[in-house]
Amino acid sequence: MYLSIEERFKKIIPEPIKKIIRPVRNLFIKKNETELSFWRSRFQIDQGKFKNSHYQQLMLAIAAESSDNFLKGKIIADFGCGPRGSLVWASSASLRIGIDVLADLYADEFSDNITSHGMIYVKSTEKVIPLPSNFVDIMFTINAIDHVNDFPQMCNEIIRVLKEGGEFIGSFNLEEPASPCEPQQLNEKIIKENLLNKLEVQSYRITKKGPESNPYAPFFEGNLSYQVGEEGFLWVRARKPSN
Repeated sequence: MYLSIEERFKKIIPEPIKKIIRPVRNLFIKKNETELSFWRSRFQIDQGKFKNSHYQQLMLAIAAESSDNFLKGKIIADFGCGPRGSLVWASSASLRIGIDVLADLYADEFSDNITSHGMIYVKSTEKVIPLPSNFVDIMFTINAIDHVNDFPQMCNEIIRVLKEGGEFIGSFNLEEPASPCEPQQLNEKIIKENLLNKLEVQSYRITKKGPESNPYAPFFEGNLSYQVGEEGFLWVRARKPSN
């Protein structure tokens, strides 16, 4: 199995050694090249056609919904979508938008896959999501917002493009050490200060990670357990207030 540099670093090197060499390593690895390398490795693993069937179960679980009926006729988006077709399953939506800083590179590298997803892929910058204000009904993001360079700015952008009364549905990595691909080490305080305090929270679930083979298992099994400071996941559904 082909492993990217980042995957090799996580799997092979013991954690005490990682803590020592991580700051030095981060200085010499370029973020975008590392992320593209990761998707190239996934493309090989998926044998030339990205697998995306798992997104439906995961995104519905984060939203605490049993079907996609709540998306009917709505404009939906996925921030930090990657090239796998994360919104293919959401056929009841009127418009499906994938937002990613590498969207143009995905289009060049994985063109047959990208054009088969029934999604519009939009290239974001590290400062601006190039969509109108008050445009998106529902914004998803799955463990992607820690990839941004400026967390407060991109939180503001997510809120800006959401319609009044629109919903944010997201999964966050908690206390995962910063890396070239994920320069933000997030925790509950940072997420609340920059995003959730500006929204009306409807659902808030937090847990430590499950086994490597199924890291989200605690959510699906209803066995949530978390201590502040440990690595874990936060699942949130929140609404943008109406003025």
